[in-house]
Amino acid sequence: MSFPDCRADLALRDGYHSPQVDVAVRLNTNESPYPPPEGWRRDLASAIDAVEFNRYPDRAATELREALALLHRVRPDQVFVANGSNEVLQSLCLAYGGPGRKAAVYEPTYALHSHIAHLTSTEVVQASRRDDFSVDVDLVADVTSFSKPDITFLCSPNNPTGDALPAAAAAEILGLSPGLVVVDEAYGDFADWSAVSLVDDEIPLVVTRTFSKTWAMAALRLGYLIGPARVVSALERVALPYHLDAFKQIAGRLAVAYDDEMRQRVGAIVSERSRLQSALGDLDVEVWPSEANFLLFRPESRKGDEVWHALVDRGVLVRNTASWPGLPSGCLRVTVGTPQENDAFLSALKETL
Repeated sequence: MSFPDCRADLALRDGYHSPQVDVAVRLNTNESPYPPPEGWRRDLASAIDAVEFNRYPDRAATELREALALLHRVRPDQVFVANGSNEVLQSLCLAYGGPGRKAAVYEPTYALHSHIAHLTSTEVVQASRRDDFSVDVDLVADVTSFSKPDITFLCSPNNPTGDALPAAAAAEILGLSPGLVVVDEAYGDFADWSAVSLVDDEIPLVVTRTFSKTWAMAALRLGYLIGPARVVSALERVALPYHLDAFKQIAGRLAVAYDDEMRQRVGAIVSERSRLQSALGDLDVEVWPSEANFLLFRPESRKGDEVWHALVDRGVLVRNTASWPGLPSGCLRVTVGTPQENDAFLSALKETL
């Protein structure tokens, strides 16, 4: 009996993943180094008692969308929620991409933008960033004029480089793009400016966010989008029925009530980021400025692969970006952890170099 083949184009692609190694200090996936507040845990445990598990969840996720709308000062019909920001991105490609349509990305950037576009049979148009990793608006103008992408992906702050898109550049790109502009703000809370301020029902702009970073809820896989009501309506048509379970909806709604505590954590991480960047600057590495919760750096005297393995041998795991497209050879990315984790990383790196 013959077994059916999967799509031929899938054989050309590897799944997206980050290696998980059993070490004492894990600084490779940009998670929050701190767990959610204890008050949130107590609230969640109490709320779960009232869940009717034999019933389907609220398909519209009404209360969660209302809470997020209040947080961002938009309307609930301008909010879409899903299982992590990656499902939000997938829904965007299902609704606005697909066969015969194009998505533009500017490398180096978040690999899943291209990956999800390919999975949805959306043609990917790749262009480069400047040497300092900023987006060249003149190049965007050329790409949009020639390729006319249906979706333009921009990551701000950008992963893996950490730079944020200036407000003026975002406004210019919006004026140039013939299709939908998607600003991925997974790390938006660590930056000084957010594209949410530009969202309007008459502007083809959406901003994606996640609970995995600032909200310290990576294990729950919860993400959302802020954008025009007509875009949210289109995404609801491609989402599976009851795609967001009751547990996630409750957890997200209750988390928003702890916004002040989350902001304090962001401040602590930003402070540690500055300390870590200064310490790296004193070592034999090149380090790039960042507005996210991670830093991109490149050892000057040893290969990135060698340094990555040496750090693992010393119980520290960072992200090996040595061969990522658009990056100088040998780059590594480290998540900002607790002060103790950051000290362990610096000590291991000093020994390695």
